[in-house]
Amino acid sequence: MNKLALHIAQTLKDAGFVAYFAGGAVRDQILGKKPKDFDIATSATPKEVQAIFPNSDAVGAHFGVIIVKGEGEMVEVATFRTDGSYVDGRRPESVCFSSPEEDAKRRDFTINGLFQDPFSNDIIDFVDGLKDLKAKTLRAIGNPLERFEEDALRLMRAIRFAVTTDFQIHEDTWRAIKDSAHLLKKISPERIRDEFSKILTSPSRARGLDLLVESGLIAQFLPEILELCGCEQPPQWHPEGDVYTHTRIALSLLQDPPLELALSVLLHDIGKPATYSWDEEDQRIRFNGHDKVGAKMAQEILNRLRYPNQVIENVSLMVSRHMQFMNVQQMRTAKLKRFMAAETFPLEIELHRVDCDSSNGFRDNYDFLNEKKEEFSHQPLIPKPLINGNDLIQDFMIPSGPDIGKILNAVQTEQLEGRLSDKEQAYRYVEELLSK
Repeated sequence: MNKLALHIAQTLKDAGFVAYFAGGAVRDQILGKKPKDFDIATSATPKEVQAIFPNSDAVGAHFGVIIVKGEGEMVEVATFRTDGSYVDGRRPESVCFSSPEEDAKRRDFTINGLFQDPFSNDIIDFVDGLKDLKAKTLRAIGNPLERFEEDALRLMRAIRFAVTTDFQIHEDTWRAIKDSAHLLKKISPERIRDEFSKILTSPSRARGLDLLVESGLIAQFLPEILELCGCEQPPQWHPEGDVYTHTRIALSLLQDPPLELALSVLLHDIGKPATYSWDEEDQRIRFNGHDKVGAKMAQEILNRLRYPNQVIENVSLMVSRHMQFMNVQQMRTAKLKRFMAAETFPLEIELHRVDCDSSNGFRDNYDFLNEKKEEFSHQPLIPKPLINGNDLIQDFMIPSGPDIGKILNAVQTEQLEGRLSDKEQAYRYVEELLSK
């Protein structure tokens, strides 16, 4: 139990107010999960909450929400309320303080509309949330169309809750999601991005992708995914089916992936529809250059969804490099070490693993790279340079310019190949280069 939340509830109760735990914390406890945070719903008005907790933050007071801080944590304390009209499809124009029952009925889904008495642990249920929890059903409270018209982000939240709880979406709610998908255009890319990221990193991410496609939601913010559906692949390499099928299987094979890895798997073949061609000579499908095209598309998509620059850069790099894994056994040692030295390589090798396992199942290159990781583990992949630019300028009288970089790269290649091991050898090598 959250000590700060319990202290706040006790303090409100001692002051004569009703205070319940609300929403996700109640749901998660019933499901046997540890709540990430505790929210409190109370009969105290924002001014009364602030009077009791003078160091609280009133940034959400207009909507009846006060942030109470303490012990390095923070708890949202919200007054029981009903919401006014939602003109922009995102937030109410006004709120009216009300009763627990009315407050529960304004919430999104029945499983999130439960209250809990912090002291007796009794569940207060005005919306049949307990029934739906038992039936593992995600159902909108009241009229689902109205709930989604009020805040269209609930469309994405519905998919997230369905995959994180492994619940089935009630048919009326599902129908309303499909009918309301166009409303997602009202929501900012950042809010969509945050929900989408949670879906992609959940254990049931493949099911989440299917629900986003089948509901029509993906068409509103990532329509490029729909082009993967029905995009045929050469059956000798991809017996699993079209590009979408391959992608969703690859996603399902990830184990607790960081966001960048999940995004790179989702987008690694996003360039295939644009590069689809039929090779008459070999009588087979080809996707020449789909890695480079896909990297550019990934960059555009992630920019559109306002992902951080570093995420965009890393995912685009991984998409651009994913086809190079087929050549690793033919790479010279120096090139292989440079390839493996990329910061994203630990994620890339996982991308390669699920790429193989979701298609032909050939793991030759994956196994080869793991063997090389062990072989190279006794020293840095890219060791400290034997010489630097100043050495070339001062000792060899080479003027500043592109030749410096070329020579240093040549020296490093010889060092990575194991043919140079000290500065003296490097100097002799440079002399040989210059003599030629």
